[in-house]
Amino acid sequence: MTYTKALTIAGSDSGGGAGIQADLKTFQELEVYGMSAITALTAQNTVGVQGVYPASTEALHAQIESVLSDIGADAIKTGMLYDEERIDIVASFAKKSNFPPLIVDPVMISTSGTPLLKEEAKQAMMEKLFPHAVLITPNIPEAEAMTNISASSLKARKDIARELLTFGSEAVLIKGGHEEDADEITDILFDGAEFHYFTSPKISTSHTHGTGCTFAAAITAYTAMGKSMHDAVRAAKIFVYQALSRAETIGSGAGPVYHAAHRTAEGAPVKMEVERE
Repeated sequence: MTYTKALTIAGSDSGGGAGIQADLKTFQELEVYGMSAITALTAQNTVGVQGVYPASTEALHAQIESVLSDIGADAIKTGMLYDEERIDIVASFAKKSNFPPLIVDPVMISTSGTPLLKEEAKQAMMEKLFPHAVLITPNIPEAEAMTNISASSLKARKDIARELLTFGSEAVLIKGGHEEDADEITDILFDGAEFHYFTSPKISTSHTHGTGCTFAAAITAYTAMGKSMHDAVRAAKIFVYQALSRAETIGSGAGPVYHAAHRTAEGAPVKMEVERE
């Protein structure tokens, strides 16, 4: 048996709903062998983040080197990177010619509103890491913060995608889960030539913790399997829809999605449309 392998470079969520924990659960559910390099520990639950404790730069470098020098990976995902020092470490590996496909989830703020990336590190991530990525996956608030463009309309989100693509990634996915007062959620994938729109009904639930991490992790898993980017995004969208549809109360705040929902779910109402640039 040959394993498909994926590495996540991200922060640890002690509450188990997001970060490294969500990524590894997603990889496991999709039958991908998951590995991790922890950038920071967080004291976190469904109510909020009580503390952030960065791993040393030496520890982060050693974790990545240890995994890639022996086991290797078919795709790599980044999540919470915390600051420019840790971005520099990841970028130093990403510059290598044999580095696997890289999906960058520019995690900037937690579900509860706690900053997870230092403000001064935002530009460093865009300039040093995006050029090495096959895909970046900002949500609407992150996309707005990086471009200073309000994502108040479909046209505006297309403009944001165009702007973000100039930083050098092969494609951009604007995750639409933060759309207010919407009956449907549309995620926009742009590769410079085509816009792919992935639309599903909005699920009414407050248990959305880890949605963005899970979406990016599922894309990473499907990329590791060799799927094309639009096929990987569509399959990941279905996985996340199912996980949200079965999310139940854990803790007293915003609970996590249910990663095992796909085992018993029968598909998901995801529509895909394509528009040439």
